Amino acid sequence: MANSVNISVEAPIENQIQEITYDGQEIYQAPLSMSENLARLAQKIDFSKTEDEFCNIKKEGESSLDVKSEEDKEPGYQSSLWPWDSVRNKLRNALTEVCVLADVLSIAKEKRYMVLDPIQAEQIESRPMVQVYGRKKALSAAGAVLLNGVERLRASETMRMTRNMPDFHIDLLRLRQNWRLKKVSNTIVGDLSYRTAGSKFSQTGVFEVTKAPEEQIAQAMSMNATGPAPSALRVTVPPELQGVAFISVLCQKEQEDVVTATLSSSALNCPGTLPGEGAELHWQQKLEAAQNVLFCKELFARLAAEAVQLDASIPHMVVGNQIMATVLPGIQLLIGLCHNNGQNNNNPEGVKSEGSGNKSEHDHVLEHSLHQLLRAVHHSNTHHPFPHPASGPLGPSKRRSLAGPMAADRYELLEMSKEQSLLEQIIQQAQHFFMRRRSEYVLDTIAKEVKDPLIVSHWNALNSPTQSCVKINIMAYGYDAVCRTSLVVHVGEKTLKCICRDGKVRHLSYELQELRDLIYCQIYQHQMTAVQAVGRCMGWQLLASSSHLGSGPVEPLGNASSCLLASPNGDRMIAIRCEPSVGIQVFIAQSPRKDFFVSELVQDKKWENLGGAFKEVKLEKMEGKNFLNKMELLMACLSSPL
Repeated sequence: MANSVNISVEAPIENQIQEITYDGQEIYQAPLSMSENLARLAQKIDFSKTEDEFCNIKKEGESSLDVKSEEDKEPGYQSSLWPWDSVRNKLRNALTEVCVLADVLSIAKEKRYMVLDPIQAEQIESRPMVQVYGRKKALSAAGAVLLNGVERLRASETMRMTRNMPDFHIDLLRLRQNWRLKKVSNTIVGDLSYRTAGSKFSQTGVFEVTKAPEEQIAQAMSMNATGPAPSALRVTVPPELQGVAFISVLCQKEQEDVVTATLSSSALNCPGTLPGEGAELHWQQKLEAAQNVLFCKELFARLAAEAVQLDASIPHMVVGNQIMATVLPGIQLLIGLCHNNGQNNNNPEGVKSEGSGNKSEHDHVLEHSLHQLLRAVHHSNTHHPFPHPASGPLGPSKRRSLAGPMAADRYELLEMSKEQSLLEQIIQQAQHFFMRRRSEYVLDTIAKEVKDPLIVSHWNALNSPTQSCVKINIMAYGYDAVCRTSLVVHVGEKTLKCICRDGKVRHLSYELQELRDLIYCQIYQHQMTAVQAVGRCMGWQLLASSSHLGSGPVEPLGNASSCLLASPNGDRMIAIRCEPSVGIQVFIAQSPRKDFFVSELVQDKKWENLGGAFKEVKLEKMEGKNFLNKMELLMACLSSPL
């Protein structure tokens, strides 16, 4: 055809579909590579067919090609129906040769049908003595190298033992037992940071370990002959971690130091001075000091960041290496970072280190808390609570995981998400310290001022950093079995919770006067209760009692209380009035009539006893150890007939 068009038949572009997912997505097979395609085509070759069958296939192919016109064939071109014809022929030839070779080898090995004559090889002149001498020379050369190394090691060990030189490898082994080391190229570096413990501080604690020169070791040994041998190691720490650092906590009240706590390493002699100044430090002390500097810097950096972020009623201030926070009205908390690297002392103003002229009272609780709080943060960073259920996300607590099934409201969710910072916890502990100290001062002062009754305070030894408990017993000497008044005071951060004997709960603020008023009221209520208990033992009758007496002047402190007792015969009465500002007043009265005549209407004598005028009794002139003893003697005297 004159206008013929060439049509190319190609394989489809799309690959075969391997899988159809549930959402309708089709996953295609990857296209075959050249080697995989060749292997697939080679598998179609049938090597079992003979040459005659192959010729027949070719003839059939030629007969089918006769349909084509002779004009289309190019001269000198001979087509083949099977493109692998040459490959097949070569493989058959190779198979024939291999079979012939296998037959020859079997004949030569079995020697049944044919025997092959061996070829006489040329005899090599053997010289055994030459070989012996050559091997001996080689062994002597190798032995000389080994002996030379042994002599050098022996000489080095002898010299070290003679001069008592330390061994570098032994010291390196000891260093690896306590610190993390790794080899980078030709240097040995270590890490003294707290990252493996959960720290996220950005500053690195990388130090380098080198071998000290023998001249320096010998010089150090000659200078310190009696002391311990110097180390063969030299550790190089970064300049910012050299020296000694500590955290100083001061609570100031009107520019007067009240309490101080210092965070320092136990291996250091003094927080403000370098240990062993003037001499080379041991590598263990040097690394411990550097690690302590890193810990203090991390602690101060975290506190400074929290002080800036916290929204307090009185803003916290961060000036240089010092943090100022308000604990209570008139009382400030100063947290400072002191770093002494031997060149300059970065001591903030107002922070005095231990050993200085101004000695402040040291609180070990705050010192322990400074260690404990940051280490608790490190522990929480690496120890996350297990998810509930096990397939849940890692991180939320069990309470937050159950917030959905338990239908927690917004308030409960907000309470779960709240976390206290380190600075807030330190401030709360400082507030509790002052509340506890003020409570102790009030109780001790009242115990000194009031001799009768006795006031005994029992502080609970097992307390939390922000909660303490004290039990107050009010009793009289010799009458503790008759009457005893007990109350419990829970000392918190800014408030006091008092649980009285009658079960009433009173909440007090941080003012000292409120606790003082409460204790005085409890003292005089105890006196009234104790007098009534003694009167019942003596047979006296209680006529009236009031813990809040409305008559008389208004008391500036507490309330006045009173009680009225009658003798067993009813002819005498005792009136007792307790006023916090005046004290205890005792009045007695007796019936003016001495004779009694029984009538039909009046059978009992008490109806003929008319109250007379009350007279005050001077208690200070009476005999008795305390108030209850005097009242017991007074009741005994008034009960006897005249």
